[in-house]
Amino acid sequence: MNYYAHSSDNPQKSWQPLVEHLTNTAELAGFFASKFNAKEFGFFCGMLHDLGKYSQEFQNKLHGQNLKVDHSTAGAQEAERNCGKLGKLMAYCIAGHHSGIPDYGTIADNGGTLSARLAKKIEEEYSAYKDEIELSFIKDLNALPVKAIGDFHGFTLSFFIRMVYSCLVDADFIDTEQYMSEKVKLRGHNASISELNDMFNNFLSKMGSSQTKINSKRKEILERCLSMAKKPTGLYSLTVPTGGGKTFSSLAFALNHAVQHNLERIVYVIPYTSIIEQNARVFKDALGDDHVLEHHSNYQFDLNHSEHIKTATEKLKLAAENWDIPIVVTTNVQFFESLFANRSSQCRKIHNLSKSVVIFDEAQMLPINFLKPCLLAVCELVKNYGSTAILCTATQPSIQDLLPSDIRPIEMMENSKQLYNDFKKVKVINKGNLEDEVLIDELNSLEQVLCIVNTRKHAKEIFSRLKGNAFHLSTLMCPVHRKETLAKIRKSLKNNESCKAVSTQLIEAGVDVDFPVVYRSMAGIDSIIQSAGRCNREGRLPVGNLFVFQPVSELAKIRGYLERTAKIAEMVLRRYDDPISLEAIDYYFQRLYDIEGEEAVDRKNILDCFEEKRMHLGFDFQTAAEKFRLIESNTYSIVIPYDDTAIELLNTALYSPYPRSLARKLQPYTISVYEYEYKTLMKNAALRVVNNSFIVLDDYKSNYSNNTGLILPKDTYGEGIFV
Repeated sequence: MNYYAHSSDNPQKSWQPLVEHLTNTAELAGFFASKFNAKEFGFFCGMLHDLGKYSQEFQNKLHGQNLKVDHSTAGAQEAERNCGKLGKLMAYCIAGHHSGIPDYGTIADNGGTLSARLAKKIEEEYSAYKDEIELSFIKDLNALPVKAIGDFHGFTLSFFIRMVYSCLVDADFIDTEQYMSEKVKLRGHNASISELNDMFNNFLSKMGSSQTKINSKRKEILERCLSMAKKPTGLYSLTVPTGGGKTFSSLAFALNHAVQHNLERIVYVIPYTSIIEQNARVFKDALGDDHVLEHHSNYQFDLNHSEHIKTATEKLKLAAENWDIPIVVTTNVQFFESLFANRSSQCRKIHNLSKSVVIFDEAQMLPINFLKPCLLAVCELVKNYGSTAILCTATQPSIQDLLPSDIRPIEMMENSKQLYNDFKKVKVINKGNLEDEVLIDELNSLEQVLCIVNTRKHAKEIFSRLKGNAFHLSTLMCPVHRKETLAKIRKSLKNNESCKAVSTQLIEAGVDVDFPVVYRSMAGIDSIIQSAGRCNREGRLPVGNLFVFQPVSELAKIRGYLERTAKIAEMVLRRYDDPISLEAIDYYFQRLYDIEGEEAVDRKNILDCFEEKRMHLGFDFQTAAEKFRLIESNTYSIVIPYDDTAIELLNTALYSPYPRSLARKLQPYTISVYEYEYKTLMKNAALRVVNNSFIVLDDYKSNYSNNTGLILPKDTYGEGIFV
């Protein structure tokens, strides 16, 4: 009898033989895993993952019978039966290669936990595999190629399982795709890191810059990064003041370092989608669009172009599935939620983080409630997977105590304190309590000024009372709207025109604007420093002024973590003449971690999922994935029919049999609201549902302002903050 892995509309003789699929998947998974010295483990999983397809029931299913067949448990059981504890680790990968890596559970479970799967009596006979597969390769499965980081033995083992799982599911997807689709021909064929490094050096040589003191210092930072690129792989910190050119310098380090150590890709991780396009554009200008993948929720792959561009775009779309491309620009959310996910579609990319350079831009914005598991994941990549990680920031947080004792970041700059003094272009002035009337009078007295506040409600109120050429930015405006507004702000500043802007903190992280004066509502020192980066950015003035104030208005009330960080910042402002000096920053983060307590850096107890039952190799992957949400999901996405493109997409969605296929294209027109805001909007008949797929703003002219975005009913304007 012939056994097949997949069926198709073609004659049976063209179906893929099962032994061919198992062998192909095993060899490819082994190749992927060989990059972290785990070739045998990848091969092992590949050969066993579809063993259950040797049952007559599964073959009948391929021939059209409506049967539900569990084809993954058999391989998981064979793994444990033939290879004991090491096989049990691999059983997680095999059992979950479709449904996701399971929790450990107990043998009493009825569901899909690993314990239940391993104890399950398999009804279907699958022993026919013995006629085509010899399990003698299992004897090559030796000791694990990873070493525990600090005392986190369970985390190290679970991370290894996750990486091998990634190798398996990516190999499985690719081999199936090779049989099913012509698109597989578009995969790979990338420029080498060495070629990209040459392109980048050529780009830098052509960049013209005036001979100012600032540009001279930027050049020194770049040269220092290039010299550090020769150092071994590891964990590095790059503490460069705002405006010091760390985007170019960190990329220069990464490319040269990757060439030096034969690393395969560079992953640039950014805190917010609101700034990712700006950084990605810099990389694309330097290296070409075809070599840079933007992977975040707002990006859409536009296939409406010439055949050449369409092919290149399709290639990028495929690369987004597994990050098989030299340069990836992504977000904290996409990066870390993939590392802690358990579903195959999210996990298939993470094996490509081995032998990579990972750059964390604005590292101080790593989420504090998940900071410890995030840092441990970064340490795993560095210690066991041949990667280098760089923590880039103007405000290096005090994270030493959160790292394993055997891993310490190496600072790339020789004299960060001197650099800070060289780039000091802003004076911070504490104005204390400030009534809105006084604040607005001061803002209106200035020609060019930026005011950054903590709540959307406060931003809208201040904007409504500004005179002259005024602009508003908040996440009540859809991304396309915000992008247009930023372009107008930059144009006004460039033309030396009057320009008054009020924004929530979304403007802080990496948004390239340069105001002579900035006002900042009291917030954490890291936010205040980011605000300073929007003031006198290019050093055109002897000094720019950053006024920090404590708003008296009820509209500015903040609670929880933001309130606590603001109170610590007040302490810093009282204690230090220069509250954004390196000493002040260190004091701020030390106080923050002391006040928040150790439990704050793993608020959801993610590490317990991998440490509590480690002696039994019991890891709760599904539970960890459900807990690990950097953005809580008690929000609703609303599509704004902002322009003709959005309206056309919504009209297409209305009649499409697959409306969700348009979700990514509609993302730039989407905003998030809290549940209570959503309910009130629905109650007021301000929303409609399109084809059971999208919540859309109705009566655009009444419910959306071309200045401030979504108009929320007055009774919904709560304290919620989106940045």
